[in-house]
Parts: sequence; C-alpha cells; structure tokens
Amino acid sequence: MSSTLFRTKRVEQSILDTEEPEHALKKSLSALDLTVFGVGVIIGTGIFVLTGTVAKNNAGPAVALAFVTAGVACALAALCYAEFASTVPVAGSAYTFSYASLGELPAWIIGWDLVLEFALGTAVVAVGWSGYIQSLMDNAGWEMPAGLGSREGTGEFGFDILAAALVLVLTCILVVGMKLSARITSLVVAIKVIVVLTVIVAGAFFIDGDNYDPFVPETQTVEAGSSLQAPLIQLMFGWAPSNYGVMGIFTAASVVFFAFIGFDVVATAAEETRNPQRDMPRGILGSLLICTTLYVAVSIVVTGMQHYTDLSVDAPLADAFKATGHPWFAGFISFGAAVGLTTVCMILLLGQTRVFFAMSRDGLLPRFFSRVHPRFRTPHRPTILLGVVIAVLAGFTPLTELAALVNIGTLFAFVVVAIGVIILRRTRPDLHRAFRTPWVPVIPVLSVCASLWLMINLPTETWVRFAIWMAAGFLVYFFYSRFHSRLARHEETTVGEVMRRPRRGER
Repeated sequence: MSSTLFRTKRVEQSILDTEEPEHALKKSLSALDLTVFGVGVIIGTGIFVLTGTVAKNNAGPAVALAFVTAGVACALAALCYAEFASTVPVAGSAYTFSYASLGELPAWIIGWDLVLEFALGTAVVAVGWSGYIQSLMDNAGWEMPAGLGSREGTGEFGFDILAAALVLVLTCILVVGMKLSARITSLVVAIKVIVVLTVIVAGAFFIDGDNYDPFVPETQTVEAGSSLQAPLIQLMFGWAPSNYGVMGIFTAASVVFFAFIGFDVVATAAEETRNPQRDMPRGILGSLLICTTLYVAVSIVVTGMQHYTDLSVDAPLADAFKATGHPWFAGFISFGAAVGLTTVCMILLLGQTRVFFAMSRDGLLPRFFSRVHPRFRTPHRPTILLGVVIAVLAGFTPLTELAALVNIGTLFAFVVVAIGVIILRRTRPDLHRAFRTPWVPVIPVLSVCASLWLMINLPTETWVRFAIWMAAGFLVYFFYSRFHSRLARHEETTVGEVMRRPRRGER
C-alpha cells in the first residue's frame, strides 16, 4: 500500500499531459506579465496598514529591518520555487512539484491545502475590498443598505453584495482568458504602484529625523499565554517572543512575513507561460525584489513622519499624513488600497483554479473539471464553480479568524517545495534545469527552518483548524482520489496486460 501512496508522476509525463487538446491551456504570458502578477498579489493592504502597526507594537523604526529579514526568508523559498517552475512548467505549483518528487499522497495533501489557502484568501481580500469601497462611498455621501454591506465586525446577518459581486466579475474575466486578465492586472498594478510611489515621495518631505530615535527601541518581554490563541511555540516550550530590541525585529519579521504571501501564486501560471524556463524565475524573483523594496521604503517613511509610539493601529499611514496636516492623502491611500485589492483577489482566484484544474487532470478530482473552454482555452468549469462558492463565502461570512489559515497553508507549501527540490536533485539528476537553486541542500534546508519557525509562531487555534481540514482531505483521498488517480488506472492497465499474456506452452 505504501508504494501506491508515494508513487510519483514523471516530469516527462506531466509535461506530456499539458499537450492533450482537451486539457491544454493557452500559452500567452511573458516575464513581464508574471512579474506584474506577482507584484499585483503581494502588494495589498499590508503596505498601507501592517507597516505602521508592526512598528508601533513590535519593532519601532527597525521595522524596515524586519521587512528585509522577512524578504530574505521569502527569497529562500522563491529560489526553490524558481527551480521547480522552470523544470516542471505545469499548472498546479507546489502540488505538481510534490507529485514529481514526493509522491501522490504528499501531492494530494499540498493540493488540498492550496485549495483552502487560495479560497479563503480570495474571500478575505474580497471582504477587505468591500470595506474600502464602502469607506470611499461614505466619503462621497453614499451609504450602502445595512443588510448589503460588509459583515466584518457587525455580528449581524446580511449579505456583502460588493464582495460577492467582485468575485463574480473576476471569475468572468478569468474565464475569458489569461491575456485579458494580464492586461487588466497590468493596468491596476500600474495604478497601485503609482499610489505607493506617490505616498513614498510625498511622505519623504514630512520626515522628522528625531522620530528615528531610538531606531531599535529597548527590549520589552511579553508574558507567555496558555490559551488556544497563544502561539504554538508558547504552549510547546513556554517561551514568548519579545517586542522591540534585536529579538523584536525577528518577532516583527514573523508578522510582516504575511505581507509577502502571494509570490508563489506566480508558479501556478507556469503552463500558460510562453517561455517558462526563462520567464518563471524572472517573474518570481523579480516581483519579490520589487515588493521588498517598496515595503522597506514605506516603513522608513511612516516611522519618519510620526514617532512609532504615536502611530495608529487601524490606518497608520493615512493617520500619519493627517498628523502632518495633509488629510487629503488618507482618501488617496484608501483609493490605492481598494484598487490594489482587486488584483490580489483575481490572482488568488487564478491560483486556486489552476491547482484544482491540475488535480482534476490527474484524476484526483473528477476529470469533468479538467476540460478547457474550446474557444478561450481556460479551465472554465472549475473557475465558475469556485468563483460562485467563494462569492457566497465572501458575501455571508466575516473571515477574519480564518485568515490565519491562509498563512499556515502557504508556509506548509514552502516546506514541501524546499524538501522536493532536494529529493528531485537526488532522484532525477538528469533533468534539464533552466534555473538551479544555488547551494543545495543548504538553501532548501534554511527555507524549511525559516518556514517552520514562522509556523510555530502562529496561534494554536490555527493549527487545530488546519488539522481538521487536513483530516477531511485524507478522507477524500482514501475514499475517492486514490482509486481514480490516472497513475492508479495506468497501473491497473499494465497489470491487466501482463495477466492476459499467454504463458509459455499455452501458445
């Protein structure tokens, strides 16, 4: 039984499957498109909110160093993703990589994990987008009916029609085609980056050097908690991270790391890239470098405009401009955040549909969902199904508490991909690798350690919910996927042919 659970799908077969007419995606993306996708999904509300919040609560002006630290941790994972995406240019990202290196059951686990990660991520972002739009509408004197507004924090029954409508519109765009999605994303990302650069340049004129003193505030210890809300590391070892000081920078890094989540989504579009061997590494690493630079610049500006102890938690960057006598920028920042979240939502939905499509093509989910649209060459069936489901989730459910599941799912994928690079180097040294992760196994091992460290700093309650979702995935695999897998059917066919061969003397 164990041999069937860890049967691997050859890289050559994965690439061959992409050429089947009914299951082939259209190749239309360039390195620029991929970089835009990466920047579009990474830069969200984090750059407008998280920078000031973490500066106030965890690191002070040294939050800039926390972003650098988190960026390095992400770069370790990005190097592993770049090798896999250029070597196995097939839809599915970490799921496909795991199938080629670790085996079917690990691939199913990571695929099931990614479906949850992207679904919740899309819904959470859609709810956040709705909140920003309603804020802008309020500024213009328009008010949404109570029953059709955001459910976040209200505790009342209703339907967030704006969040649901956004998901449905983006679903239609993704069905029509990747190139249209790329063009819309390019336009929106351009607007978003202009807003961010304007904030950086304008804010630089209001910096007061005294606000950087002290740059690394004195260390403050944090009392360890014992509830499910406490980080897992506290329940395991009774150790609580400290705020401020040198260790506070690492505490802040574990928080701001989640502002980088999204570059791995670029890998899901490998099959739709014209030259994946060259363009995938450029798209993944390029988008990560651009976003790290912008995050560091924003953090330097916001802590220079207002002393970190005076920063607000809800809207630190907007309130910093208000504190310097320029409230107009607050509305400008809200506009930038609303525009930015549009692309975040679309690219997360894109990532989920590609993982679902890849799992369906391999038979682990019903093959019905792996047929592409005859005209647009997009996986329209899973896109429509998932779009409707997520629209309902976004409309009815305030997902703040479930958002942490997005983080643990991403980090789990990072761990699996890093381990997969080491294994595939040993099992298939003959494969052509257009991009090679340097210093293997050192870089992948460091990536695993960094991801595990961040995972155990997540609330214990998040681990419990994650375990429940994984348990449901195991049931689906053992009662359906294991027997409908294309690899399983291929093995049955091979065994049947052997059994039907006449023995010697029977001819």
